[in-house]
Amino acid sequence: MLRQSSSSGRSVPRVLVAGHDSATIHGIRLALQEEGIVLCGQVASAGELADAVTRLEPDLCLVDVDLPGGGIVAAAEMRAWRSRVGVVVLASNLNEEEFLKSIAIGAIGYLPKSISPKRLPAVVHAVLLGEPAIPRPFVAVLMNRLRGGATRRHLIVGDGRGVDLTSREWDVLDAMRDGLTTREIAAKLLIADVTVRRHIGAVLKKLQVRSRREALELLRSA
Repeated sequence: MLRQSSSSGRSVPRVLVAGHDSATIHGIRLALQEEGIVLCGQVASAGELADAVTRLEPDLCLVDVDLPGGGIVAAAEMRAWRSRVGVVVLASNLNEEEFLKSIAIGAIGYLPKSISPKRLPAVVHAVLLGEPAIPRPFVAVLMNRLRGGATRRHLIVGDGRGVDLTSREWDVLDAMRDGLTTREIAAKLLIADVTVRRHIGAVLKKLQVRSRREALELLRSA
């Protein structure tokens, strides 16, 4: 929700920048201010992001992937409890794995830090209207991953039953096999703790067991 209005009565977006590259932040500030967009604050580390979002109530966060402490991790933690705040991840070099992680944690955009200052304000306005900001080469990557997201992995368990798991359930099960805790699984997969618990519950139900220990014992007997 845009809370501030300009003299013309139009809503003015409030943007928070999370990054430590002073030259990039200065360029972003100038580009946004020229189009009447408010840069309501900036932070230089992952640990500052959540507090700044609470205090400043931005409409959108531009988060540098190289933010000290981890830009994507910080964005994931913020999105877990402030899901109405939009996130666009900025990267020095576009990377497919980073892009997929950014989308997985709920970012609505993934862009190069070298984006033209003339384009940035239009991107901000478009994102706040719900349009994704994705480099053209990564559109096909996302479509392929979404198609693959529906893929199921077939698992034969100890009693000979066949169980179909979604790709994400399989990821969670693999992490369980490695002995990771719920929080560690969430950090590895860049999802919220509650989402991990939901996937674990689904896996236990499909395996027809009552606990993680029973699930692992069943798998070892397969």
